[in-house]
Amino acid sequence: MLQTASEFISRCFLVIPVLLIIYFIIINIISLIIFYIDKQRAIKHQWRIPEATLLTVAFIGGSFGAYAGMKLFRHKTKHAKFYISVPLFMLLHIIIIVMGIYGITLI
Repeated sequence: MLQTASEFISRCFLVIPVLLIIYFIIINIISLIIFYIDKQRAIKHQWRIPEATLLTVAFIGGSFGAYAGMKLFRHKTKHAKFYISVPLFMLLHIIIIVMGIYGITLI
């Protein structure tokens, strides 16, 4: 069956939020796991995951997992770039999520 362009676009807008939710869930699980791995490696005095990697994963959507990892594992809680950046990333992600829920665009 052929679809009109408007039907196709409207269906895409129904699929995109689901994909974003799945993305946020997966990236936050990954973030939590890498904070755990880094903490375990710190305890064992092994090679560590670079701080830039931890912050990048938090920035690209894993801020909730990063924050949970910081609190659960007591990891990176004394580093200013973490205890300032990660909550700011969380605020940014909350704003993005709320804008998505209400359909607010910046354009």
